[in-house]
Amino acid sequence: MVGVLVVVALLVLGLSAYLTWTSADPGNGRAVVRLDGYDVTRAPLSLALASVVAAVVLQLVGTTTRRVLSALILLHGVVTVVVALRVRPDAAELARLRPELGSVLTDHVEVTIGPAPWLALTGGVFLVAAGVLGLLTASRWARPTARYERRPAAHPQDQWKAIDAGEDPTI
Repeated sequence: MVGVLVVVALLVLGLSAYLTWTSADPGNGRAVVRLDGYDVTRAPLSLALASVVAAVVLQLVGTTTRRVLSALILLHGVVTVVVALRVRPDAAELARLRPELGSVLTDHVEVTIGPAPWLALTGGVFLVAAGVLGLLTASRWARPTARYERRPAAHPQDQWKAIDAGEDPTI
């Protein structure tokens, strides 16, 4: 379930990177400048990709490491939520991102917020939920390596007897 939540977060945050984060209308018939999420900040998508890697590793490790990685996913979610709520480019930042707005900063530039920050917020909430779920259920997950481990023979002589009988004791 943790992996599913992280993948959903990646999809939502990937979508937020390509949708309009901020629009700037310089007025006087000039074209509206739209900045997508990737123009404004690359943090949410990067954190989602790091969380996907952590979710894959969660399947391969023991309980303690699973808790640490779940806490990391939770931290990624919190940072993503903070970025979604706090990152709003001001006039100077807009001029740096899009030079065509630099010449009109003395004019009135109307800045509006697009749908991308709300999607980034939603993706961050999915990451937080995945991290909390991972922390709460880490001890209940089966260790994947345990099912592939062979039970050792009671005595080394038993292995020799198995070889003598034509059996492979390593399987």
